[in-house]
Amino acid sequence: MSKKALRDLNMSSESERKNESSCNGSFAKPRVEHITENLEERRTKIPIALVETTTNGDKIENSEVEVGNSEVEYIESGNLNDVEDVDASIKMLLAGLESKEWLLVCEALNNVRRLSIFHKEAMCDMLANVISLVVKSLKNPRSAVCKTAIMTSTDIFIAYGDHTIDSLDPLLVQLLLKSSQDKRFVCEAAGRALVAMTTWVSPILLLPKLQPHLKNKNPRIRAKASLCFCHSVPRLGVEGIKAYGLDKLIQIAATQLNDQLPESREAARTLLMELQTVHRKSQLTPAAISEDPEFNDSWEHFIQSNLTPLSAQAVLRVTNIAPRDGLLVGS
Repeated sequence: MSKKALRDLNMSSESERKNESSCNGSFAKPRVEHITENLEERRTKIPIALVETTTNGDKIENSEVEVGNSEVEYIESGNLNDVEDVDASIKMLLAGLESKEWLLVCEALNNVRRLSIFHKEAMCDMLANVISLVVKSLKNPRSAVCKTAIMTSTDIFIAYGDHTIDSLDPLLVQLLLKSSQDKRFVCEAAGRALVAMTTWVSPILLLPKLQPHLKNKNPRIRAKASLCFCHSVPRLGVEGIKAYGLDKLIQIAATQLNDQLPESREAARTLLMELQTVHRKSQLTPAAISEDPEFNDSWEHFIQSNLTPLSAQAVLRVTNIAPRDGLLVGS
């Protein structure tokens, strides 16, 4: 190679190194400065968006919770303070729930909780409208709004009980959906809301609302509905179960025994043991036997007369190995 060619090659290499150094120095630093300048904005926007578009991932969920806690505090019901001005809170309530600013929506939801706890009579006339807007918040893609709405649902069930029944259908659908999600903190909050619902809403009103969801195409929703159904039936009591129809309840439980999720099957087994206890207690009462011939029969014969052979076999197998004392009814 000639000296001239060697010199040109060295000059070319040196030029490339300078360009590379220029790229590493001139462009990288402004990028870091840009990120630093917008860090606060990223903290408030990016993590929540990531969580909403990611179905699973503990690492991302934890980031969202930490960021959310810096902006919205999830206050337990027992730690809520009373509103300062009841009339002003009532006047601004619906507008707050309809706001496009999600922080204002969360504030309004917490005011709904405060009013439900401390002044429930003040919100009676607008309860249907409030529940409708709570359902809207349950659909909100922001986890902070969604969870606050779930906590609000819990307090509404505790405060108003049966008064929620006319507005329950859309609320129940959303709570079943949220309790079936992969986000653990949303799922657990929705589960607590469903427990409050089954505790404070009369079973005679609630069971017909739950029954269609036992056939939902989503197995996880079926499972949550089965658990709610199982928790509600014992609250009917012996006479209430007889009035509702022991044969009808047996058929529902037998169907759930074949569900693909173990959660549904376990709820069905628990319900069947309760129904067996009701049947046995009714047999021990001569007056009940004479009034209702349906109960004047053995458990085995009663099951076989109301179910197909395969379903009857499955039910008898479950109840024959079950404890003889009821788990919930009369306990």
